[in-house]
Amino acid sequence: MDERTQYDSAAYTAFKMKMKSLIGVDLSSYKEQIHRRTHELMSRWKCKTYDEYFDTMKNDEKKLREFLDHLTINVSEFFRNDTQWWKLRDKIIPELIQKRGSKRLKLWSAGCATGEEPYSLAILSAVCGLDTMNPVLAADIDQGAISIAQKANYRKTQLLNVPKEYLAKYFTTKDAGITYDVNPEIKRRVSFKRFNMIEDSFGSNFDLILCRNVVIYFTAQTKDKLYKKFFDALAPGGYFLVGSTEQIFGHQQIGFESAGPFLYTKK
Repeated sequence: MDERTQYDSAAYTAFKMKMKSLIGVDLSSYKEQIHRRTHELMSRWKCKTYDEYFDTMKNDEKKLREFLDHLTINVSEFFRNDTQWWKLRDKIIPELIQKRGSKRLKLWSAGCATGEEPYSLAILSAVCGLDTMNPVLAADIDQGAISIAQKANYRKTQLLNVPKEYLAKYFTTKDAGITYDVNPEIKRRVSFKRFNMIEDSFGSNFDLILCRNVVIYFTAQTKDKLYKKFFDALAPGGYFLVGSTEQIFGHQQIGFESAGPFLYTKK
């Protein structure tokens, strides 16, 4: 059976339905590379049937964790693509404060993975003097990734883009400088939540939403639906930041206006 036929088989369709009931993720909404990764792991574990593959994960939490990690690639770092972050700090957040006449902004990191992005956003909220009553919403479908994020302990290699003054002020070193803990002040500025962006309803009136390097894994049809949901979730004048390899084709038809590279606004 060739790869394409394998992806379309009745057995694989049944497997995807069982996985949805197990982890709440609809694999059918993802592009081909996710299906390729699914089968790579199946081959690595030497599972001969989809039933064997499913039972392996259902009965072994570590195997299920490995499966999710292999699919989602929860690898990130603080202030990834740092130019975009300094634009948020120096232009976008101050502009939003001025527009709203308030320092109580509503911020969302959608697809927050292991926490580097929402903690980066929380640091900027502290730097810009935002009200602590509105913590950054950090949402992801992977409860295991959220659990890692809540521990707030990171390797030094994940902090290479953090300015020295931020590192000194917002982190505490451990293990002779091998790892760092996010300080309580920043942890309090983030609220974590398990969230399925395909099936769950979004909130509303967000001033700034970050969804970076997440939507790229979905089919074109699913992307269109998600971008519309993000648009509807923004308050007028709010901003939506995507990853540095992404662009929203037909953004004007949705209602977005370009506000610079990888940044869109809802007028």
